[in-house]
Amino acid sequence: MKSFTIPLSALTRSATHARYSLLKEKSIQTVFFSTAFFAVIVVTFILLFLVRDGYPVFTQVGILDFLFGPDWAPTASEPLYGIFPLIVGTLLVTLGAMVFAVPLSIGCAIYIAELASPRAKSILKPAIELLAGIPSVVYGFFGLIVLTNFIRVAFDLPTGETWLAASVLLGIMALPTIVSVSEDAISSVPHEFREGSLAIGATRWQTISRVLVPAALSGIAAAIILGIGRAIGETMAVMMVAGNAAIVPDPVWNILSPLRTLTGTLGIEMGEVAVGSDHYHALFGVAIVLLVITLGINLAAVAILRYLNEGRVASAAKKPFFSARTRARILFAAGTLGFSLLLLILTAAPPYLAALVLFGGGGWYMVRPFIPENRVQQIAFVFIGLATLIVLAILIIILQDIVINGLPALSWEFLTTSPLDSGRAGGIFPAIIGTLDLVVGAIAIALPLGVGAAVYLVEYTQEGRMTQVIRTGVDLLNGTPSIVFGLFGFAFIVLYLGIGVSMLAGQITLALMVLPTVIRTTEESLKSIPMALREGSLALGATRWQTISRVVIPPALPGILTGAILSIGRAAGETAPIMFTAVVFSSRFLPDSVLDPVMALPYHLFILATNVPGSSMNKYGTALVLLLLVVSFYAVAIAARTHFQNKMRG
Repeated sequence: MKSFTIPLSALTRSATHARYSLLKEKSIQTVFFSTAFFAVIVVTFILLFLVRDGYPVFTQVGILDFLFGPDWAPTASEPLYGIFPLIVGTLLVTLGAMVFAVPLSIGCAIYIAELASPRAKSILKPAIELLAGIPSVVYGFFGLIVLTNFIRVAFDLPTGETWLAASVLLGIMALPTIVSVSEDAISSVPHEFREGSLAIGATRWQTISRVLVPAALSGIAAAIILGIGRAIGETMAVMMVAGNAAIVPDPVWNILSPLRTLTGTLGIEMGEVAVGSDHYHALFGVAIVLLVITLGINLAAVAILRYLNEGRVASAAKKPFFSARTRARILFAAGTLGFSLLLLILTAAPPYLAALVLFGGGGWYMVRPFIPENRVQQIAFVFIGLATLIVLAILIIILQDIVINGLPALSWEFLTTSPLDSGRAGGIFPAIIGTLDLVVGAIAIALPLGVGAAVYLVEYTQEGRMTQVIRTGVDLLNGTPSIVFGLFGFAFIVLYLGIGVSMLAGQITLALMVLPTVIRTTEESLKSIPMALREGSLALGATRWQTISRVVIPPALPGILTGAILSIGRAAGETAPIMFTAVVFSSRFLPDSVLDPVMALPYHLFILATNVPGSSMNKYGTALVLLLLVVSFYAVAIAARTHFQNKMRG
């Protein structure tokens, strides 16, 4: 029997190769951990710089006087820094937006989830998602030109820039979020619930109202909370239509009064304040209050959604806290209260009218058992269809106004020349190039960081304390209002790092803003890859990195690219993050380096709409170009997602 000996040199080479492979794996894991922890670092820096620059106002004015002071007059001979009118304005605008958006959104979500044919659903969902893709400054432009003029004429007012205009506009902007999340929640209710309800003789409306909606109530609540967070954190649109008067409406239900929000105050005053002044510190105090409110709201929504996703199966076996009938009654009561508020707001009537409506709702509740179920179903389906038609009509009206009025402005000269006469003449070529420069730079920064963070969260770690810290950081970053990113970019990148107002500062700020989107979409794409593929690769002797790079990432690439395209669309349409970090209104020349400021389509449109009279054609032309640019990115993402979903089903 022959004996075989392995040369010592071969053993040495094998050991060296093993050590090298182990060191390589550890290094790669460390890099991915660093990218994942980056979100926590960013949130920490945002909080630190906001507190650093906002703390002086709390010590000088006092926390209670700052929060509950009745007057905001920072430029008066004796400055007053009470933000109570701003908080009230923010809450009133958000309340009005939800009263407008919630009934329409839930009705539309029910129609898409339960009543629409597959063909209608394939049209409606992308159409609703296109609403989400319209930049906020385009919404603000539409509100300033069309909505406020309609309110001015309808109510015979000197100006239509009112609480009503801001609430309607923010309600429109919140519609896609509430519809999408609510529809997902209703669609995720097990089919056995529907089949069992119909099998015992319930009508479709009874099944929807007493089984499906109560079962999806937590998801619908999360959708509404996310919509509230979207409304509270909006800057540009509300700033353009709310009237920006730092007062509490008198009486408080006067929806035709102008008011000012926290975000609007930051957007209006930050660009003109002296750095280091009391006014400067007060604005950062406003940002702290805004951040606390929005983060609390968004974290509540995330917690509800996470509970639903993680505990759906376990909780299904437990007895629900409320019975289906009780939950239906709670939902009915909430709907009655919402209707009361709607009537109260629309009529600007005294509060006692709300009590009358509540009694009217109680009367309906008593009469309701005597109405045939088929008639109730017909009435309900009419209202659901009407809600869906209203949502579609809103989309059509906005797009029609922009397209019809913007097309005459489009020409080769408009697209390829520089602006003249303060934007009234000439073109928008530097703004187009500046927007693309900002977007490309932002994605170049955010994509590797976001993909690396998602890879670490999915492939290198299990659920634990560190993972929870990282996910919380991502959630906090995702819930941060865009104007807060702008303030952080101004305080840290522009001033502290000394980069100045420049393309680079804008790219970094936008990258931080879209980073959570990249992380979330990449994470979901990686989770969709079957675990068997990983196990098979590892069983064949592949390393963890070889498995990730050659087995996991290639099939997940379509989802990763979809997230990147969505991030590009969002970055291209944002105004607030670049107002103080990157842009100038007008420039005849392209920037020579990343340290030069740039023009950008969103900011150019904002200035044209609010500060340059006599530029109607160029306003609409700029709005149309920006809309086409952003919506095209979203359309590509939606088409790619649909293509790969159909491919997977096939």
